Amino acid sequence: MDGKPRRAAVLGSPISHSRSPQLHLAAYRALGLDWTYERVECTAEQLPGFVDGLGPEWVGLSVTMPGKVAALGYASERTDRAELVGSANTLLRLDNGWRADCTDVDGVRGALADGGVDEVARAVVLGAGGTARPALLALADLGAHTVTIVARDRGRAADTLELAERLGMSAEVIDFDPDTLGFVCSDVDAVVSTVPAAAAALVAEAVAQAPVVLDAIYNPWPTPLAEAVTRAGHTVISGLHMLLNQAYGQVEQFTGKPAPRTEMAAALRE
Repeated sequence: MDGKPRRAAVLGSPISHSRSPQLHLAAYRALGLDWTYERVECTAEQLPGFVDGLGPEWVGLSVTMPGKVAALGYASERTDRAELVGSANTLLRLDNGWRADCTDVDGVRGALADGGVDEVARAVVLGAGGTARPALLALADLGAHTVTIVARDRGRAADTLELAERLGMSAEVIDFDPDTLGFVCSDVDAVVSTVPAAAAALVAEAVAQAPVVLDAIYNPWPTPLAEAVTRAGHTVISGLHMLLNQAYGQVEQFTGKPAPRTEMAAALRE
């Protein structure tokens, strides 16, 4: 490589709210690296052209919505888990291309661990979109054998249901019906909500019957779902824990060094 400072960024649209720069820059400082990390407004359609134009000083990219499927398709190499979930939130520069990975799996698994959950038998996943599939893989890693997928559109849940079955789970899809959902959630170990705050609010009291709820949202916080879980006296985990735990793996892939977890966690509290 040339002598230019190393660069990395998070791509997405909209992207101005992203807190990834706080995490990555704190990590680079702690590791003694004079690297930059920025936000780049980038749609799925724009992603291939943007990455094509990057110079050799670019080491890696974080990818958020709506570019995760495009990132997987762009990559010249893909990890098994990125292939399995059908999306990538990480692009790592290689000598002759880019490798796609999905550290979102680490994000969900690590966030649940932060909430005291290190084993799951039965779970609910609220939503069936791009974040739901990494959540399924994380739950499978934690031992989940039964999962209920709650979908606003059953037709769009087909790929997520198929993945659950490929992972060896007993899976079903149900509608956003508070009565049914309340009964289901009262008999599971954890719920992972991957839907927007307004959608989760419609079933918040039902979902709050679960002992532990991970809400992928972190801004604004608390969400109506988080407030309902707190009122019920149960454990709610913020999406900030997902953000933090998925960033550890990205930092390690970009730098080749162990992530400075204490400094990264402290950056989110600033």
